[in-house]
Amino acid sequence: MQIGVLALQGAFIEHEQMIHCLGASSFEIRQKKDLDHPMDGLIIPGGESTVMGKLLHELRLFETLKEKIEKGLPVFGTCAGLLLLAKKIQNDNRRHLATMNIEAVRNAYGRQLGSFYTEADFGDRGRIPMTFIRAPYIEMAGKDVKSLAQVDGHIVAARQENQLVTAFHPELLKDLSVHRYFLDMI
Repeated sequence: MQIGVLALQGAFIEHEQMIHCLGASSFEIRQKKDLDHPMDGLIIPGGESTVMGKLLHELRLFETLKEKIEKGLPVFGTCAGLLLLAKKIQNDNRRHLATMNIEAVRNAYGRQLGSFYTEADFGDRGRIPMTFIRAPYIEMAGKDVKSLAQVDGHIVAARQENQLVTAFHPELLKDLSVHRYFLDMI
């Protein structure tokens, strides 16, 4: 299995390490020609969603990535990746890939000082550790979106067909549950 990891900023190396621990291969997507590489799935890591959105356009990655996701390429977005996939961001008028029927709240738990760690149930995988850093959450989910995890009454992980998002950073911990879930989706 070959997973493309958007490597513009954020914890992309940590995602690659998780994928390798599960026996899959990965490659980094940094420029348009990297999208020619065959891939079974795509990871969009955390980082700064505004910068990542701008770079997707400047590097001419935007249209091709959007098209691949809309045609069914499995995609996993963490934190900023969640924002890039959201159809609407409540406190931000920018729209990015907008392929997932969710409305997100940017920096919902506050700025850097609002970062925290907790544990919560994730789908059918049981209780897992979760690290939130300037995290969003999902305020509203369309009827075709399945909530996979909630913290303090807010959706922090969800799936819609080929798309998986988490507001937290599973790549920063040793638990492989979320990445295993993504590979199982593929």
